[in-house]
Amino acid sequence: MSNESVGGRQSAVTSNPTSVLSPQSSALNTRRVVVGPAAEFPPGTRRIIVPFRGRAGIGVFNVNGAYHALRNLCPHKAGPLCTGRVSGRVVADAPPTAMDTNLDLVRDGEIIRCPWHLWEFDLLTGACLVDPKVRVKTYPVSIESGDVVIYADPADMPEQPPAVGRNGATP
Repeated sequence: MSNESVGGRQSAVTSNPTSVLSPQSSALNTRRVVVGPAAEFPPGTRRIIVPFRGRAGIGVFNVNGAYHALRNLCPHKAGPLCTGRVSGRVVADAPPTAMDTNLDLVRDGEIIRCPWHLWEFDLLTGACLVDPKVRVKTYPVSIESGDVVIYADPADMPEQPPAVGRNGATP
């Protein structure tokens, strides 16, 4: 895993997600992915599970102490959404051309902007702020035994290598 600074915040890229995957859960039809220790994933940071075979990968974000996961694929033009700038939204109490307009930054750290065409998405819900009919796929995140864990659709993750028995045969 390597650390990067993305948008002024620390980011870690998991370069070998197969080493952190556990067997698929048949009850939920999801794959459990251990992202890493929560203690090493402070607020304002992200980790990106690197894609395999054309898959987009998944971005995991610590937003003010709560963890959220999004598909690393902008639904607009398939850009690498989770590498974009994380910030807030600027709101005004009047048009910017009016006298004495007050501008405020709200929801700081909760909005991600796609680096390709600047479409904005809510990190908490996946909702697109440019077009309310569009959203990015989100994934459940939990803390288990001190680790940040996501539950991903197996189609969004790299395939597991087949299990090999003691005699070299697959079960």
